[in-house]
Amino acid sequence: MSIKADPGEFAGKRVLVSGGTKGLGRATVERFLAGGACVITAARAIKDTIEGVEYVQADLTTREGGEAFAKAALDRLGSIDILAHVVGGSASPAGGFVALTDEHWLAELNLNLLATVRLDRLLIPQMIERGAGTVVHVTSIQSVLPLPESTTAYAAAKAALRTYSKSISKELGPKGVRVNAVSPGWIMTEATGDFLEMLRAANGGTVEDARQSVLDALGGISIGRGAEPEEVADLIAYLASNRAAAIHGTEFVIDGGTIRTV
Repeated sequence: MSIKADPGEFAGKRVLVSGGTKGLGRATVERFLAGGACVITAARAIKDTIEGVEYVQADLTTREGGEAFAKAALDRLGSIDILAHVVGGSASPAGGFVALTDEHWLAELNLNLLATVRLDRLLIPQMIERGAGTVVHVTSIQSVLPLPESTTAYAAAKAALRTYSKSISKELGPKGVRVNAVSPGWIMTEATGDFLEMLRAANGGTVEDARQSVLDALGGISIGRGAEPEEVADLIAYLASNRAAAIHGTEFVIDGGTIRTV
């Protein structure tokens, strides 16, 4: 799916996207780039690069990786105007809460919460100094609709990120820095296939059986499909743009109607 972007929308803006080499992260990098931004991103492995994007090889689940990325961003771009925190995911096994060890919990928290917290702590102060900046955190509908079979730790980490996002918005709004969150449902990325294969391997059956089990756990998706990465990326870009200048401290759900309550 192609989203038409105004090539001057983010002209002169310096954008950091965490985890921007595949899936939603890559789509977010491409969306900001299409809007004229200078974009820097990081991942553990850099491959299939996009022309015009700055890359940093760093493990953002570690303090050292976060510090290296933040330093490189400031050294190369001078400052950061927009932080788009897309890094996240889950590699925990199926089997319910008893299958999750301390190591699984720590891995989920480091990837889905602390990677973002560390980068915010390192980069938001320079926004405060200028009295301007925009932060978008990517949470998940699993913060309110967890799937107990395999993603309890992921859902808990995303719920913590949701609360953290709201908390810092209260602190940063008066200082000129807007903070919002985007809460996707099922996104059709390559990671989706990996997740379904993990469920199939754990529970038997086919990949289609695994897909149906997830849909059943979610209660279905009203529009009949998951979101494309470009659709979620466009929402992230909107919240980071001047068009959303009065939107602050809230969470936007993009889930095709999966959550059926008000």
